[in-house]
Amino acid sequence: MNLYEGSLLKLDWEVQLIQMQKQYKIISPGGSVLDLGCAPGAWLQVACQNLGPLEKGGVVVGIDTKKVKVPSVHCDSRVKTVCADVMTLPREQVRVLSPKQKGFSVVLSDMCPSVSGITSRDAALSAELGMRALDLAVGKSAVDHTGNTTSEEVQSDSSGSAPDIDRLLKPGGHLIIKLLESEDIKEFNQICKPLFRKASWLRPKATRSCSREIYLICQGLR
Repeated sequence: MNLYEGSLLKLDWEVQLIQMQKQYKIISPGGSVLDLGCAPGAWLQVACQNLGPLEKGGVVVGIDTKKVKVPSVHCDSRVKTVCADVMTLPREQVRVLSPKQKGFSVVLSDMCPSVSGITSRDAALSAELGMRALDLAVGKSAVDHTGNTTSEEVQSDSSGSAPDIDRLLKPGGHLIIKLLESEDIKEFNQICKPLFRKASWLRPKATRSCSREIYLICQGLR
């Protein structure tokens, strides 16, 4: 029986993650997954299914500004949701939701602004959400360092906390960020390539032809 047939939410978002999982093997059995912008819950289902049997362990934590009920199918006790604004939620409050408070093996960001129809505005808001996801995943000091700040600024930003405390993504972990295609997303490449073993762009086959959505796939946090 196909793992994904019959009961998953029939949404483009769900099909997109299925394709990315099949192609990149982002989620491993027993892994720990943070899903930013988890409404309506399709990615929670796909993530949980790829954790393997319940005895394998693992956890999926979804965060969204909307209150999201954990789907009754293809989700189990390893899935939990939090209603909060990712843009203002302290990373320490997210870390305590991870196994042994040691962070996550995967961070997924499907966050997207309410589309206004003004291309430049929508792209800028999408980039802002994506940068927040990146900041939470790898830490502010890492983002600042690869964003062409001075060495003095980097030392000042990172002096108060060790890199592994500042970031929510574990070493070797994977990150997926949804963005809207624009000039604004070029910066993500510059930041992510030095931080990850591999960083690439993907436009899943399930993406509608009229959509500007594109995904940044980052594998193996250094």
